[in-house]
Amino acid sequence: MRQAGRYMKSYQDICERYPSFRERSENVDLVVEISLQPWNVFKPDGVILFSDILTPLTGMNIPFDIVKGKGPVIFNPVQTIADVDQVREFTPEGSVPYVGEALKILRKEVDNEAAVLGFVGAPFTLASYVIEGGSSKNFTKIKKLAFSQPKVLHALLEKFATSMAKYIKYQADNGAQVVQIFDSWATELSPEDFEVFSLPYLKQIVDSVKQSHPNLPLILYASGSGGLLERLALTGVDVVSLDWTVDMAEGRRRLGADVAVQGNVDPGVLFGSKEFITKRIHDTVRKAGKGKHILNLGHGIKVGTPEENVAHFFDVAKDIRY
Repeated sequence: MRQAGRYMKSYQDICERYPSFRERSENVDLVVEISLQPWNVFKPDGVILFSDILTPLTGMNIPFDIVKGKGPVIFNPVQTIADVDQVREFTPEGSVPYVGEALKILRKEVDNEAAVLGFVGAPFTLASYVIEGGSSKNFTKIKKLAFSQPKVLHALLEKFATSMAKYIKYQADNGAQVVQIFDSWATELSPEDFEVFSLPYLKQIVDSVKQSHPNLPLILYASGSGGLLERLALTGVDVVSLDWTVDMAEGRRRLGADVAVQGNVDPGVLFGSKEFITKRIHDTVRKAGKGKHILNLGHGIKVGTPEENVAHFFDVAKDIRY
């Protein structure tokens, strides 16, 4: 639903003690403590590593920070082929050893009572941050590069694809039992451009991981992906995560029987009454049909969500019998 229930008071308390997001996400003890917070209270079926999709950037010679109230800030945005040449391929063992250590501890702590999930950012989404200099509304800088100097963008995407395939394998080798790939900004592309600037690199990652880790389930999530669903399935991932703007039954039909689905209750539903939450959960499960469905929200859980409603979500979910 979201790593490290950012909606939880216990997490807000840690934020007060450790205001820097990077400190919270790069200190093994804090990563483990935060990752376990929702699991200790709600006992969901998954425990998600507390991290960020941008965590690998420092190890790729792309300095950044995550600033409260502003989000990610890339200090030297990539603009030219010379900038791309300065980007190093990622070696997780040397750059983010705390991720591997945290995953090992989480596997021991959870003791197979839930799946431990890792995650990475997809190449186009990482490139968007790195070229735009942070979050963006219009994505004009990356689109300018894509449509006027595509070779520069492809060179950067290639580095990210190789690096993220390595990062997924590293997470799996250190305890992650499932890895989710986030292509948050790929839905800013037209379907035609998605096939050029995102799909080939997602396929490259999936193919590389499946060669060495054939049994590692891979999930792909791109918010607002209703126009791209069939193309998401072409990546070869095991699970496509749907956001709440897609009707679950329609999403199922469009993806076909071979692909599992995750989702897709609107996070806003958790602000409703318990009866309303129950109804929406049952609707989603009914539309998804039997099997190959991971019940989840259709996006990250919102800050301010009542924790008793989160508990209700899990209670209802666990009581469902086909």
